[in-house]
Amino acid sequence: MYPILFKIGPLTIHTYGLLVAAGFVVGLGLAMRQAKKEGLPSQKIVDLGFYIVLGSLIGSRIFYIFVNPAPYMRNPLDIFKIWEGGLVFYGGIVLVVPIFIWYAKRHALGIWRTADVFAPSIAIGHAFGRIGCFFAGCCHGKIADSLPWSVVFTSPECLAPTHVPLHPTQLYEAGGEAINFLFLITLRKYKSFNGQLFVSYILFYAVLRFIVEFFRGDQGRGYILDNLPLSQGMSILMFFVAVILLFILRRRQAES
Repeated sequence: MYPILFKIGPLTIHTYGLLVAAGFVVGLGLAMRQAKKEGLPSQKIVDLGFYIVLGSLIGSRIFYIFVNPAPYMRNPLDIFKIWEGGLVFYGGIVLVVPIFIWYAKRHALGIWRTADVFAPSIAIGHAFGRIGCFFAGCCHGKIADSLPWSVVFTSPECLAPTHVPLHPTQLYEAGGEAINFLFLITLRKYKSFNGQLFVSYILFYAVLRFIVEFFRGDQGRGYILDNLPLSQGMSILMFFVAVILLFILRRRQAES
């Protein structure tokens, strides 16, 4: 694909980084629009959005390095090259959740209500990010010789194996997140309790990620058991957490 979009003198524009930035802009714009409809202070939503992005980048990078430390032991400065890929979404969640709770409580935003404002934005932002992964070649799929829609990477700068047909797992996940986004903005019209959108997002994504992992072929993702990648283990955990939270929040709404 095209890991590098173009170069201007010493300046290199990486496609991955550009699409991640585009996802942030689109997601934040949607969150601000919804916040205004719900009477939430837009400036605080903007500030929270920056905290979320910063926390997700740091958490995702730390998690990736934790499960794949060898390359960074050899070249420590590569830790900062996030435009080349190497982010694990679940790592971002682990760090973002406490940051989000702290900020929402400090500014009296309402944790679950604000989380619902951001839920569709996270989905569409993640879809942009996975398209960026596709261009960079990271998070690539297994070899798929007979698959009509397999993809072949040819750029020597991409992170995927070149000149072999692979599952386009990045596009599987990007498409799934686009569907998740459409589902959430539809669900918003029928929302019956705060937290419903955000927890539904986690539930949907856990299922999506669990399925996509079967087709992933990149190494260094970490394993809980011999045949259970760490991300699938996290998906199982997040699925059950989401189901429990939906039950608790729905019951709380019914009691109130």
